[in-house]
Amino acid sequence: MNHAVTIRRLATGVPGFDAILGGGLPEFSFNLISGPPGSGKTTLAHQIMFALATPERPALFLTVLGEPPLKMLRYQQQFSFFDSTRIGSAVRFVNLSDELASGDFTRVLARITHEVQAASPALVFVDSFRAVMLNAAQSGVQTGNLQHFVQQLGVQLSAWQATTFLIGEYHSQTEDHPVFTVADGLLALRQSVQRNSMVRQIQVLKMRGQATSPGVHTFRITTAGIEIFPSAIVRDDSGASADRRPAPRSAHRMAMGVALLDGMLGGGLPAGFSLLVAGPSGSGKTLLATAFLAEGVRRGEAGVMVAFEQTPSQSLSPAIDDMVRAGTIGLINTRLLDLSIDEIVHHLIGMIRRMQAQRVVIDSLSGFELAIAPSFREDFRESLFRMVAALSSLGVTVLMTSELEDRYTDLRFSPYGSAFLTDAIIVQRYIEINSGLQRVMAVVKVRDSAHSSEIRQFAITDGRIVIGEPVRGYEGLLGGSPQLAPDAPQATERGAQEPT
Repeated sequence: MNHAVTIRRLATGVPGFDAILGGGLPEFSFNLISGPPGSGKTTLAHQIMFALATPERPALFLTVLGEPPLKMLRYQQQFSFFDSTRIGSAVRFVNLSDELASGDFTRVLARITHEVQAASPALVFVDSFRAVMLNAAQSGVQTGNLQHFVQQLGVQLSAWQATTFLIGEYHSQTEDHPVFTVADGLLALRQSVQRNSMVRQIQVLKMRGQATSPGVHTFRITTAGIEIFPSAIVRDDSGASADRRPAPRSAHRMAMGVALLDGMLGGGLPAGFSLLVAGPSGSGKTLLATAFLAEGVRRGEAGVMVAFEQTPSQSLSPAIDDMVRAGTIGLINTRLLDLSIDEIVHHLIGMIRRMQAQRVVIDSLSGFELAIAPSFREDFRESLFRMVAALSSLGVTVLMTSELEDRYTDLRFSPYGSAFLTDAIIVQRYIEINSGLQRVMAVVKVRDSAHSSEIRQFAITDGRIVIGEPVRGYEGLLGGSPQLAPDAPQATERGAQEPT
């Protein structure tokens, strides 16, 4: 009978890293951390080391740099994960530059063997291993000898039951180095600068024995170290991708907080739906979104707002500010211009779970696109799809606003082609009546639900949206002679109409 060997997975201590690794690092694995200078390789290695090293299971960090380890530590100790009290007991640094300078790889391997046998480490790091490879090439070491050296190093470290990390400035896994075939895990870091934004990404190219998260994931380096934001790939309990199963549906309807609007939607917005509110500048999109959140608070339903429209000289509405201060609404109000959509979704989902929120507002998609780094804007439509799928899997009801360029001759709900992603659409327009612009509103669609097709005039009064009677005789975007009912645009009640 065959018995599968159980491989223990080590928690890395790097937020988001265990998720893309498939549960952590395989113990006793032989890993390569590659990337260009400044991409965060050494920081990642140190963060893992300080998270895992203990006096009982120490770490050995071997440097082959021309500069002393003290210079490297001078900068690494600026991170909050760095614990100087553990150096010497749980963490030990050794410089191999003298052995490397001799060009004798037998001597290099002997020194590594001596240090490992003396310390019995659970973790071994070699930084930078590429310096060893380059030195070998310059010294005329034959490829066969180099292959033998790498294989011997891997075999010995595995026999000593150490989890090993070789750190190097490799730019591609296709480089002609034997380490790529010996390594159990290949971790590739990269960075790019576009305009004023810095984008850092990591990819697990290989990790033997476990399923990793595919694709490229963004990360950020702060004073706390590295934080990775896994791509929003949503799966249900069976492991199926969320975009392959129907969105959750409920008989419950959510009140919008605007009188008469629930009736136009056929009894309120179905719970778990996504709603796109499209309209030109000043038409009242944010005001409608605020009413939606405020109605949820009135009914005991927490909400989250992601605001991208405000500049440093602007502020949110007093109603939003009051709800945020009261702790009934969570606010993500970012003005960074180098975000990835995965980073935004990560923070958004975290806040939804902490607050147990049922309503989410994203204001607006145009501001959202501006907030993310330029390198992600080409895939913005795909990113929106993943974001909506991630939020849908949580069962929250989402309202997104979109700036609509009102040309009066055509009707486009969003410049991103995102209308198909949403379950419901409300459009706000301006029409000319008696030589003046008036606001009108219509429900374009509510999936699997009857809804009103009327175009109603509305006004903004005392910071509230007041919907009036249908516009009579309005036959199109340009044609017709619109007439208003005598009592328009007055509402019959101040509060929200109860959903049926």
